[in-house]
Amino acid sequence: MKLVSAFLGAVVFAAGCATPPSPPVSKEQRSADRMIQTSESTLAPVYAPLADYLAEELKLGGQTGVGIDLGSGPGTLIVELCQRTRMHWINADINPAFFAYFYRLAEAHGVADRVSAVYADAQALPFRDEYADVIVSRGCYHFWPDRAAGFHEVYRVLKPGGVAYIGRGFPPNLPVATAKAIRDQQKGMWTYDPVAEGKELADLLHSFGAQEVKVEVPQPPGSEGVSYGVWVEFRKPLR
Repeated sequence: MKLVSAFLGAVVFAAGCATPPSPPVSKEQRSADRMIQTSESTLAPVYAPLADYLAEELKLGGQTGVGIDLGSGPGTLIVELCQRTRMHWINADINPAFFAYFYRLAEAHGVADRVSAVYADAQALPFRDEYADVIVSRGCYHFWPDRAAGFHEVYRVLKPGGVAYIGRGFPPNLPVATAKAIRDQQKGMWTYDPVAEGKELADLLHSFGAQEVKVEVPQPPGSEGVSYGVWVEFRKPLR
C-alpha cells in the first residue's frame, strides 16, 4: 500500500493500492437473500401451479380491484397472479430487503405497473378497514407471534364479500413427484399435524364472524406420505 499524501488529516492512497471495505450486510438482507435463493430453486415449481389454483378457486380470472399477498417476500407468487388476473397486487412484507428484487422481477415480467410493496406487520396491517378484495398468503402465518391478531387483521382489511386464502405447503394441483422432490429437500424442517392445524384455524376464524370457512388438507392421488400442508379459505359477509 503506497502512501501518496496527507491533506487536512486525511490520508490518501494511490488508486488500486487499497480496496475500501464493503458495507456490512444487514441480517434482514441476509434473510431476504436466503429466501430469494429458495424461491429460485427449491420452491420455484410451486408458484405457477398455486397461482393457477388461486385464479380458478377464487374466480379471479377477470377480476379487478386490489389483492394483497401477505408475507410475499420475493413476490414470485404476485408476478404469477398478475399474469392471470387484472388486479393490482401488493407485496405486504415485514422485511423491506425483498422489495428491490421484487420490483426487478415485476419489471422483467412486464407487470411493474400493477404491483406495489409496503412494509407490513401481519399483526397490525397498514391498511384501512375493508380495503382489499382478495388476500392470499403462503408459508407465512405460522411465523406470526400472535396468530389470532394476524387473522383478525386479515379479516378487518377484507372488503365485505372479499375472500382470503391462507396456508402453508402446496396447492392440490402440484404434481406429486414435484411435491415429493421438494419435501425430500426439506426433511426435518416442519413437523405439525395439518388436520389439527386446520381445525384450530377454522375455530379461530369462526370466532370473529368469517363465513364460508373451508379447510383444505390436499391429498391428491398417489401423495401418501407426502405432506401438502394446510390451507384455509374464508369470506367476509356482505352487509
